[in-house]
Amino acid sequence: MRKGLYKAKRRFVMLSVFFIGILSLFVGTIFQDWMTIMSNKQDMKSLSNYYTQLLEEEESLTSEVTKLHDNDYVARYAREKYMYSLPGEIIIKIPEEEN
Repeated sequence: MRKGLYKAKRRFVMLSVFFIGILSLFVGTIFQDWMTIMSNKQDMKSLSNYYTQLLEEEESLTSEVTKLHDNDYVARYAREKYMYSLPGEIIIKIPEEEN
């Protein structure tokens, strides 16, 4: 009688250890997958913001390209940015006031 009880207890302990091991393996895998999902969500948010910035920059550059096809704009831009002048013109640059 004692031998059967001992075997039953031993079998119960072995099965318990086995199930606890399997359960901890599943929990560890699920936790690791959850961490990967959270990291991917963070990356996606960051990349979405970067994409929005790139779209705004593209819109700005497209606008600039459109303006550069206008000869009057190019002439004004060259005068302001690079201090070019037509023959006989004198350029005087007035510094802007600081607040």
